[in-house]
Amino acid sequence: MIENYDELAGSKPRETALSCVEAGVRAAHPREVVRDSVTLDGETLRVRDAEYDLTEYEEVVVVGGGNAAGHVAAALESVLGDRIARGVVVTDDPVETERVAVREGDHPVPSERGAAGARDVLDLAESADRETLVLAVVTGGGSALLPAPAADVTLSDLQSVTDALLESGADIHEINAVRKHLSALKGGQLARAAAPATVAGLVLSDVVGNDLDVIASGPTAPDGSTFAEARSVLDRYGIDAPESVRTRLRRGADGDVRETPSADAPVFEHVSNYVLADGFAALDAAREVAADRGYETLVLSSRVRGEAREAAKTHVAVAEEVRATGNPVEPPAVVLSGGETTVTVRGDGRGGPNQEFAVSAALELDADRVALACVDTDGIDGATDAAGAIVDADTVTDEDDAREALAKNDVYPYLDERGELITTGATGTNVNDLRVLVVERAP
Repeated sequence: MIENYDELAGSKPRETALSCVEAGVRAAHPREVVRDSVTLDGETLRVRDAEYDLTEYEEVVVVGGGNAAGHVAAALESVLGDRIARGVVVTDDPVETERVAVREGDHPVPSERGAAGARDVLDLAESADRETLVLAVVTGGGSALLPAPAADVTLSDLQSVTDALLESGADIHEINAVRKHLSALKGGQLARAAAPATVAGLVLSDVVGNDLDVIASGPTAPDGSTFAEARSVLDRYGIDAPESVRTRLRRGADGDVRETPSADAPVFEHVSNYVLADGFAALDAAREVAADRGYETLVLSSRVRGEAREAAKTHVAVAEEVRATGNPVEPPAVVLSGGETTVTVRGDGRGGPNQEFAVSAALELDADRVALACVDTDGIDGATDAAGAIVDADTVTDEDDAREALAKNDVYPYLDERGELITTGATGTNVNDLRVLVVERAP
């Protein structure tokens, strides 16, 4: 899975960290997740602990989007076969399917082809009726891959706002509050389009806390945010939004545009959502690999958030404590964390949260036989072709260069020059970030 594994694995700590990363990403792949969570017994479809009697439906359709959507669709076909009548999903990692059309979109910034695919998804959802079972695939990356700009908002306007929000330091809840109110699909509006059909949301979470209204901007979940809150996010971060965006949000706040459906909306009477995998699935698999190799293990948190470069310092402090005092775990140890950190962009370079995390950590690391690998499980950190990076005490040889790279948000070339970038290509899944900190005994 890690394309440059051999080049990166130059020591036992580094090799262990990379192996844990691979195990974590594999465990969250849709073929594993769907096999464990979705089964067919005669005419009974089971999703987790819920059962659907397929004799009650005229047809089964598949709709949705996200980084893992194509692989989920393929896995569903392996379970249901020709019981799936039709379907369409949008993804940036297409796979071959027989009954579900896979449309290509782009991530993290929405594109015209993603918007076209989103229109197909909406059209299919709107064609559903009471005799339809809709399997709605909702995975990380769906916010960008299913843009569906609303009313007079153009795709370029949506791209402009998305770019500004991603660079502002806003968290995913704030970003999605805006995106939901500029979309015809997000914030429960896919469920609204499919009503009165029965909808089973099949969710792979890339969000801290598995908030259904945040994952892919919650197309099948009630929306707790409002037009007024979306306007306040733009104000809070000083976003210079296009006129069409400001007009739509103002009209919505004034009650002239229908609000996204809330929890008591009738559209959710026949909607159930199931989280099939999340970041903890990756952490658990990585922990098992580490334990099998004889390491003490600790999941520090699956909910790490905040500025990447600051969170990195805390992780290094944990490594120092493990080495110095044996707390909170005795070495040799593997400390794991997940979640989603952010970057406030002030420069114009290349990088991503996991790469900034790595460089910031490398500046603090001064102990031998310690390594840190940090990746985005979808294989795309920021808008780069790297999943993340691996670092140790030898990564930074000139602190001034490293600090300048951070100041310019230009850590990609810094890590690339040192051969520390982790490349995987599209992984077929997205369950947020995964970090593996390996601490051997002092030499």
